[in-house]
Amino acid sequence: MLTLGIETSCDETSVALLEGENSLRSHLILSQLEHEAFGGVVPELASRAHQKVLLPLLERSLAESGCALSEIGLIGVTVGPGLIGSLLVGICTAKTLALCLDRPLIGVNHVEAHLMANLLLPDPPAPPFVALLVSGGHTLLVEVDRWGEYLILGRSRDDAVGESFDKVAKMLELGYPGGPAIEKAARRGDPSSFAFPRPMLKDPTLDMSFSGLKTAVLYEVEGLRASGAFEGRQADLAASFQAAVVEVLAVKCRRACERSGAKTLVVAGGVARNALLRSSLAAFSARTGVRVIFPPLDLCTDNAGMVARTALFHYSNGRRDSLEVPAFATGSLDWPSAG
Repeated sequence: MLTLGIETSCDETSVALLEGENSLRSHLILSQLEHEAFGGVVPELASRAHQKVLLPLLERSLAESGCALSEIGLIGVTVGPGLIGSLLVGICTAKTLALCLDRPLIGVNHVEAHLMANLLLPDPPAPPFVALLVSGGHTLLVEVDRWGEYLILGRSRDDAVGESFDKVAKMLELGYPGGPAIEKAARRGDPSSFAFPRPMLKDPTLDMSFSGLKTAVLYEVEGLRASGAFEGRQADLAASFQAAVVEVLAVKCRRACERSGAKTLVVAGGVARNALLRSSLAAFSARTGVRVIFPPLDLCTDNAGMVARTALFHYSNGRRDSLEVPAFATGSLDWPSAG
């Protein structure tokens, strides 16, 4: 089975051709540069960029893989959550292909796809396990008893981690996207320079909050600017902010594993690329014996490989979507997941 995956939920255009369960014949990701000047994603620019590059990217993917359009047996496309205009570009393309080729179509939940990116590993994790999903729009701790069935243990009550990275990077004039910019600057900084709060560490739930931390950075930046001491402190601010975020995530992961009895922790989403998060959870693994699994870096960002694999999972379990499958802007793991 050759599965075509299409991802256009935000500011990455991606196409993948997946042969079988874990062999990516082609996997292309094109990041949009149009948003750098604005310090964040401009929805109209994002959808126009997807319109411009999606079909050429599909043609390139077919040529690179040596496959013909007629060989595609299944089409998976992200239907949400995400920017509606961007989603519709991918969905309209996928529906047209499904209709013209007479192939089955599966609408993919973007959040679930991040988790299922781990199914592309040579030795994929087997449930039960706890998963940390950290991306631009979502921060979730999830108990996975079996693939396709999820219990949310905790979530951010306000900003997602990725969103917080973007906003703090803009405050610090470090550029966009914020995650890599913060991480790069933090390498030159001292994480103990600023005593930023670790929100909700004393809260008995597994929920998180990052809005107050972001505000604490803002107040510090405003104070430094007022005193003329801001220039030259960006690296220390970035390192201190990043350390606070990672400590919160690591502590909540530890508690989730302890309470559930899980022996495996799976990490997914764009923020899973962060080196400090990876090293912190690796240290947690060494201390406790809990196996911690990260996908490779190219499967952490928004990508079509994870979309194709998620579509194949649901198709193999009997799901079929109609050509009327809608886009949705907001949501979590609630739709469409197990069908």
